[in-house]
Amino acid sequence: MRVTVIGTGYVGTVTGVCLAYLGHQVTCVDTDDKKIARLQQHDIPIYEPGLTELLALAEKSGGIDFRTDLAAAVAESDVIFIAVGTPPLPTGEANLSYLESAARSTGAAMDASRYRVVVNKSTVPVGCGNLVETLIREGIRDGNPWKEREIGFGVASNPEFLREGSAIGDSLYPDRIVVGAQEERTIKVLKDLYQPLVKQQFDPPSFCPRPAGFPKAVPVVTTTLTSAEMIKYAANAFLAMKIGFANEMANICEKVGADAPEVMTGIGLDSRIGISFLNAGIGWGGSCFGKDVQSLMHIAGDYGYQARLLEASLAVNRLQRQLVIQKLQEKLYILKGRTIGLLGLAFKPNTDDLRDAPSLQIIERLLQMGARVRAFDPIAMDACREQYGHLKITYCDSAMSAAEDADAIVLVTEWPEFRDLDLGLVSKQMAQSILVDGRNLFDPAAARIAGFDYCGIGRSENLRGNGKRGAAPRVASV
Repeated sequence: MRVTVIGTGYVGTVTGVCLAYLGHQVTCVDTDDKKIARLQQHDIPIYEPGLTELLALAEKSGGIDFRTDLAAAVAESDVIFIAVGTPPLPTGEANLSYLESAARSTGAAMDASRYRVVVNKSTVPVGCGNLVETLIREGIRDGNPWKEREIGFGVASNPEFLREGSAIGDSLYPDRIVVGAQEERTIKVLKDLYQPLVKQQFDPPSFCPRPAGFPKAVPVVTTTLTSAEMIKYAANAFLAMKIGFANEMANICEKVGADAPEVMTGIGLDSRIGISFLNAGIGWGGSCFGKDVQSLMHIAGDYGYQARLLEASLAVNRLQRQLVIQKLQEKLYILKGRTIGLLGLAFKPNTDDLRDAPSLQIIERLLQMGARVRAFDPIAMDACREQYGHLKITYCDSAMSAAEDADAIVLVTEWPEFRDLDLGLVSKQMAQSILVDGRNLFDPAAARIAGFDYCGIGRSENLRGNGKRGAAPRVASV
């Protein structure tokens, strides 16, 4: 099929490249001339493992190009994805100005040459499918008022469930595909579009092989526009609450002498709960969870409902980030004049995304308290320099350099290479050997053998190290 993707942010670029790899002819459109110029040179503005390699393969499959001319692309297309940003306003509701502009412009560019499906790929509040249809019709009247009745189109909601750092795998081997629409004709177009994914009828790229045991057919959930929009919000809200629950339990574990990783393993083996998203730490970040939970709370408020669980999820996450400061104060007492090394800046591994990253709040608070901050991240340091140039921190070229003469180091982002650090050597570089493990990445016993005064999140080892009480009983490893 001929496909247009409006917006070359994270979702739009990944969606366009993956659809082209599956054999569709894709045009990605953006109003940002500089971004389009970079993409035309295969210089992808975002960091995502495998995306550059997949772009090269996509050009040989269905074909993909990048433009600023929306009208020509829409006129040529069967399916138009709207993948623009919907950032939160100060009130918590989503800013729909980019969505509205894209929908009107799409309508103005339509003609009667074919039936088109316009797909909301952006995360949008419930009811935006109806809004997009209205705006498309307004655009049609503006561009072709005499042909309004001749121009056929359908509107669908097709939410994305991509995780930064593993977006290629999430796109090619999804848990499910959700399609919300009012007309069967619209649903059929999208089922045809996704047929290679549903039946897994494509050769997996060598750098992203099909997972062992992956099903022969991907489930397709067909529903209404409203339910599809709600599925996206509900999924992210549940995951945010699950992480918040793990962190609440970790905080209680630390008080009573239990070990949070062991407790989470014990409950995660219950098939009703599951083991994913139960890792205690310093909280979630990124562009989705906070924005989507706030937007869902705002939607609920519009209908007179107070979403207390959602409110609690945000509150727990905010407080969790302060744990790092508290633990540093417990170890060092006074932070003014101390040097703190941070391992990791991005909100999660395998991305350079700093949106709502816990590291930023930790850095700002440390600076306010008079500490000196040294930081190392394998990927995100350039982004941090560019986006947060006001932060007076020292960027280091390695984890070892970040630890040099530091009074404490804090593990903020669980990059895989940090797990392999020689902790004994790191400890010797420091003024004081204090390690705050914000992601429970390291083995507490190994850290102590290496000479560290170790402090994790919800670890019974924390109490053992302080001599307050005995460790919780060990359980058989799983």
